[in-house]
This record gives sequence, structure tokens and C-alpha cells, in this order.
Amino acid sequence: MSLACRELVVEYSGGGYVVRPIDGLSIDVERGELALLLGASGCGKTTLLSILAAILRPQRGTVRLNGCEVTTLGGRALTEYRRHSVGVVFQAFNLVPSLTAAENVQIPLRAAGAGARRARRRAEELLAQVGLGRRGTHRPGELSGGEQQRVAIARALALDPPLLLADEPTAHLDYMQIEGVLRLLREIADEGRMVVVATHDERMVPLADRAIELSPRNPQDDCSRALVRLADGETLFRQGDASDLVYVVEHGCVELLRALAGGGEQTVARHGPGEYFGELGPLFGLRRSATARAAGGATVVGVHVAEFRSGFRRRDTLDLGSQPG
Repeated sequence: MSLACRELVVEYSGGGYVVRPIDGLSIDVERGELALLLGASGCGKTTLLSILAAILRPQRGTVRLNGCEVTTLGGRALTEYRRHSVGVVFQAFNLVPSLTAAENVQIPLRAAGAGARRARRRAEELLAQVGLGRRGTHRPGELSGGEQQRVAIARALALDPPLLLADEPTAHLDYMQIEGVLRLLREIADEGRMVVVATHDERMVPLADRAIELSPRNPQDDCSRALVRLADGETLFRQGDASDLVYVVEHGCVELLRALAGGGEQTVARHGPGEYFGELGPLFGLRRSATARAAGGATVVGVHVAEFRSGFRRRDTLDLGSQPG
């Protein structure tokens, strides 16, 4: 059993501009593996989970689960995939407040046509598996955050899917509850499932078989500078590229342009000597939000985040929030 994604692209229009939270992504996850999707908010973690769950269809690329081409499914085949091949653990738990823990776990079973007795037995088995064998009659409001997360995991496993997806499973838990949930996810993978977890919590890394970085990481201790000479019209970086350096214009002019949803580009900023640009991407682990291109030729100096944070500036009057890229 395996999960294989190839050259995934997700594109949508935001404020008239083209946004690509996922651009050419390829990943593999094997049976028995716990894979982490790491990155800051907005880097595409939840979007990728939605693609794997067949809730969202990418503009380009393929997803294969155990040889099945997920991105081409439709009708009954799509319903069966969502029901039997993938289980989803939502960030906000999404438990029904008026139902007990056991009744919440039974929901997908009854929806799939299981009888009441079979659904009850399966719910009891799963709640025992996640350490809540004595809490089945309690409603969500009577459970801790960690216990609610365990109920949500049990519900996602109700129909025994080979793939389990979890979106920020530690987001609403305190440090006492996090350890138990992390161990449980590891155990589920060890049983032979593929477990894919979207998280910004790097405490999960030691438990994972592979970590997939969706937002660029920066070498904080490398303060070397890069001098770049650009001819007229030459591109320094493109919208959607990983961010590494903050740039300062030494000579000439650099324009920042964003792709428009209807085609073409719009100039959103121009920077001349002494001005810096492109700092938001590397500072916050984001991809480039605009394309940087020389207008009439330019020379720029690139510095790493560590040096930028330490006070490297050419114009201290510039507003950090006003510089795209």
C-alpha cells in the first residue's frame, strides 16, 4: 500500500491575483509510515489534506492511493473512496455535542449501512483502542480536549481506512494532552496505516518517518551576502518561489509584479537604491508573493534573515508591512 502525489498544482484567485498555495508538489508515503506536513499558516497544509481526502481537486497533478487515481474519481466511486479509503481528523474535532462519544463514533458506520448492534460493537472497540473505553457514554462537553481528539480519531478509523489524515491535531491541546495524542498517531501508523499529519508543531518530528516541509526554511546562521547584477527585464525571483534572502537595491530599479487572475501582471511596487524588499517571505516562512524583475538594469544585495534581523537596513524609515515578496 502506498500514497503517491505527483506535480500537484492548486491555483485560485485572491483579490484579483493568482495564488498557488501548492505548486509542483510531489510526495510519497508508504504503509506503516507517519508523515508530517510542516509549515507556517497559509503554506498549503490543509489544502493538501483536502486533495488527499478528495474534497478538493487540483488544477494539475495526480494522486494515487494503492494504485487508484484519486483525482479522476467521480460519482459512486468518489463516495466510496471518501467513505472507505480515507479517514479525516479535523482540527476543531467536529463532534456532535448532543451525542455521546460512542454515538459520535457510530456516525460513519450507520451512514455506510451498518446495523445498530454492529455499529455499537465497533465504536466500543475503537474507543477502547484510543484509551476511552470507559468514556463512551459521555458527551463532548464532558470530555477534555485530548479526549475529544481521541474520539475524533476513533471516528475517523470507524470504517478501517488505509489512510488517516489529521489537521493540526495538537492545536487545541495543552502539553499534558499532546503526548497521548502523538503516541496514538504513531501507534496507528505502526498498525499498518498511512498517517499524514498537517502541523506547525515540530515536537512531532522525532515520531515521524518523514517530514515534508511546505514552507521554505532559512539558514539562520548564514550571514553571507549575495551580490546579484540584473539586466533590464531579468527576473530575480518569481511569485510562488521559496523565499531565502532579503534584498537591498544598490543601483537601478526593481519592480515587484503579481500575476492577475485574468492573465498578465500588475506592478505593485518599485524599489530604488537604498530600499529593501522581499523580507516577508523568509521572515515568516512564506513563498514569494510577487515576482521581482529589474527595470532598466539593477544591482541588488541579498542577505539572510539572521543578518536582516540583527539590524541590517539601508533605509530605516521603510515600513516592514509595505514590502511585498
